[in-house]
Amino acid sequence: MQQWSGLEQVPAGFGPSVVALGNFDGVHRGHASVLRAVVARARALDAQAVAVTFDPHPLAVLSPEHAPPLLTTLRRKLELLEQTGLDAVLVLPFTPELASWTPERFVADVLVGALGARVVCAGRDARFGRAGAGSLDTLRELGGQHGFDTVALEDVHGDGQGDDDDGERRWSSSWVRELLAEGQAGAAAVQLGRPHRVEGVVVHGDHRGRELGYPTANLGEVEVVIPADGVYAGWLVRLDLAGLSDAEAAARGGRVLPAAISVGTNPTFDGLERRLEAHALVGPEASAKLDLYGERVGVDVVELLRPTLRFDSAQALIDQMDADVVRCREVLAEHPVEC
Repeated sequence: MQQWSGLEQVPAGFGPSVVALGNFDGVHRGHASVLRAVVARARALDAQAVAVTFDPHPLAVLSPEHAPPLLTTLRRKLELLEQTGLDAVLVLPFTPELASWTPERFVADVLVGALGARVVCAGRDARFGRAGAGSLDTLRELGGQHGFDTVALEDVHGDGQGDDDDGERRWSSSWVRELLAEGQAGAAAVQLGRPHRVEGVVVHGDHRGRELGYPTANLGEVEVVIPADGVYAGWLVRLDLAGLSDAEAAARGGRVLPAAISVGTNPTFDGLERRLEAHALVGPEASAKLDLYGERVGVDVVELLRPTLRFDSAQALIDQMDADVVRCREVLAEHPVEC
């Protein structure tokens, strides 16, 4: 898949194309469904399937106080978009200057001039151009002038519990955020088509987990939604090992590790800083050799095991963690890794 981070990177004479316009944060199953339809339409027309998206999120520039927390980093979003079969993705840097463009200029310069659009697909609530003046009707009108068809992307519905057809609520990035805020990692995974991933660099913490016999990988600053406080079952994905062979990754401890994940402030020890930390379930000997400091990792959150609790003693916490690990292994045995 070709990736461009500005109009100037699009090859001259590119096209014809079928273009999908949207933010696609999370690339959930609703997004994937409509993008696969875009790819199919492009194949039927012997055209290129292209998604046009923005970075940062437009609201982060236009109204930062209302900007939603992201579900995916840009790197992860591009990786997931590629999996839908798209031929190319154009990421437009969303700046005040771009926000000032009229709908007419956006269509002429981006969709027609750069991408040679023959079909443009957008949601019924799509807005583009200065002050959001452009709509689906605007696209239809301008399409008539420039020679492209406009297709409304239909909503995909589900109940968040695995029912793809009968639910009445539209699958959306906002709904996924709500589910994660409630700790409903399993329901969020249904909509995403995979567990929610939090990415970050492993940093030094208080080393209390190691003292308790449960060393953890503490994530530093993260760019995406962190689920509600609690203990979860999940997977620790070592992103820096992606380019290694399986044998090389295994020699360094493995590429994907089962993990017990804790989100919260560690109330047993009067912690104040909210953290996400993951204990790799690899056994004491392998755990002692595993050095993740400075690595970029993804923590895939599969299922909530229990809420965060305050314990009366360190031993009571250890006893609970012993039980958490047993339950974690049981859950992960039912949810094979999906990376």
